[in-house]
Amino acid sequence: MATNQTRVQAPRTTTREPRGTDRQRMTAIQKITLVVGGVFLAVGILGFVPGITTNVGRMEFAGHESPSELLDVFHVSVLHNLVHLAFGVIGIAAARTARSARWYLLIGGIVYLLLLVYGLAVDMNDSANFVPVNDADNWLHLALGVGMVALGLIPTGERVTRDVATERR
Repeated sequence: MATNQTRVQAPRTTTREPRGTDRQRMTAIQKITLVVGGVFLAVGILGFVPGITTNVGRMEFAGHESPSELLDVFHVSVLHNLVHLAFGVIGIAAARTARSARWYLLIGGIVYLLLLVYGLAVDMNDSANFVPVNDADNWLHLALGVGMVALGLIPTGERVTRDVATERR
C-alpha cells in the first residue's frame, strides 16, 4: 500500500561568508587589516583629489620638489599616492586569512618604521628625498609603524592544535 507523503523542506538560507575563511567568520585581525587596507586605499585616492590635496595639477611623479600636500600637511607625489593605493589593495587582499592579515600588519609596520628612519636620515630638501617626506610624515610613519606592529602582535585567541600521537614518535 503506497502512501502519498509530502515532504516539507525548510527554506534554505544562504549566508555568504568572507572568502578564504573556510566558512568561519572573519577574525578580529582580518577585520582590522581590512580597515587598515581600506584607509590606505582611500588615502591613495584622496592624494589625487583637488581640494583635499593642494596643487594637484603641479604634482611631481616623485621627489621633494612636489608642491602637493594631502590635507595641507603631508607631502605627496604621484609615486607616494600609488604606493598608498598598492598598500591598500595588498591589505584588503591580505584580510582574506588571519595569517596573511597578521603578516601584512607586521611587515607593513616594519616598513613604516624603516620609512621613519629614512625620513630622519635624509635631508628633506635633498634629491635623496624621493618619497617625499616631511616632519608630519615622519610622525605619521612612527604612529603607523608602532600601531601596525602592535596590532599584528595582538593574540587572536586561536588555539594551535597539536597531534599528541605524532609528537610521541
